[in-house]
Amino acid sequence: MAEKRDYYEVLGVDRNASADEIKKAYRKKAIQYHPDKNPGDKEAEEKFKEAAEAYDVLSDPQKKARYDQFGHAGMGGAGGFSGGGFSMDDIFSQFGDIFSGAFGGGFGNFGGFGGGQSRKRVARGTDIRIRVKLSLGDIVNGVEKKVKISKLVQCPDCQGKGAVSEADIKTCDHCHGTGMVTKIAHTILGQMQTSSPCPYCGGEGKKVTNPCRKCSGSGLTKSSEEITFKIPAGVQDGMQLTIQGKGNAAKAGGVPGNLLVVIEEENNTPFQREGDDLIYNLEISVPDAILGCTAEIPSVSGDGSKLKITIDAGTQPGKVLRLRGKGIRSLNGYGTGDLLIYVQVFIPKKLDRKEKEIMEQWRESSSFAPKK
Repeated sequence: MAEKRDYYEVLGVDRNASADEIKKAYRKKAIQYHPDKNPGDKEAEEKFKEAAEAYDVLSDPQKKARYDQFGHAGMGGAGGFSGGGFSMDDIFSQFGDIFSGAFGGGFGNFGGFGGGQSRKRVARGTDIRIRVKLSLGDIVNGVEKKVKISKLVQCPDCQGKGAVSEADIKTCDHCHGTGMVTKIAHTILGQMQTSSPCPYCGGEGKKVTNPCRKCSGSGLTKSSEEITFKIPAGVQDGMQLTIQGKGNAAKAGGVPGNLLVVIEEENNTPFQREGDDLIYNLEISVPDAILGCTAEIPSVSGDGSKLKITIDAGTQPGKVLRLRGKGIRSLNGYGTGDLLIYVQVFIPKKLDRKEKEIMEQWRESSSFAPKK
């Protein structure tokens, strides 16, 4: 499988490009490689899809920020098109509006190029957003999750048609089955032609004369589905993963929406996270700091095991022990973070008489006097 190109390279913009510059760059690429302009050219079709994938990520502030930080690996299938499974019609449906007015017939129709055939508007189902709580062990190791969601599915009685039978589905008289209506306005610059979804059939190109009783003609009913998906190691709180095609079904057999999984980190852990590094505050006694000792801390794997560490004699308060590679695996695959252990020395506030006597002896000892 070929390695994905950098999204900025695909659109020909730099990393500081504005949203308007990114939109203009995508428009230029999509016009250049549009299938109606390049009939039968598979390479042009792939570049058309590649440009749509790049724009899908770079036009979304959250996706763009995640891509800038982690690259392709950071998307984790979260880029709208990067997960695959999207058809050309879905690309047209998603982004066709930014080409309105291009090439006379309106890019929303995708007609014009060498007499290419107009494409009807494709319906798209709505997305479903859920939150998933992850323990530190889940984040360190990656995890497979199973969730049950309520969603819209194609009506089982009419198979999503919305009608009792095929004979009850008629071609729309207003758009003649194209799903689009064209308006021509006369201006001082000449004739301006615009296209928009047909208001009588909702862009479907057809009307139902005898609707299905179960779904009342919508073609959709409520159901539940159990979905299993994998969450990669290294995800962060607030990150959003996209499970393609697992959202609500669309009318008229259109493209289903996506399941958006928002990551939420549980905070019931003794560790603090800074990027891929983990911080643990270890408190030891004065004698242990002076004489040295062996201490145990929880394992970051979350399996209940312990990690043994050695505290050298004469360890000073605030010393940081760095255990390399014991933190969180980087989401982009570039190594693993470290575990930083901050050593704190516990100073008791109350002592009994005998303990005070010992401390007075220590006070008089030259070993306990700060070295100048």
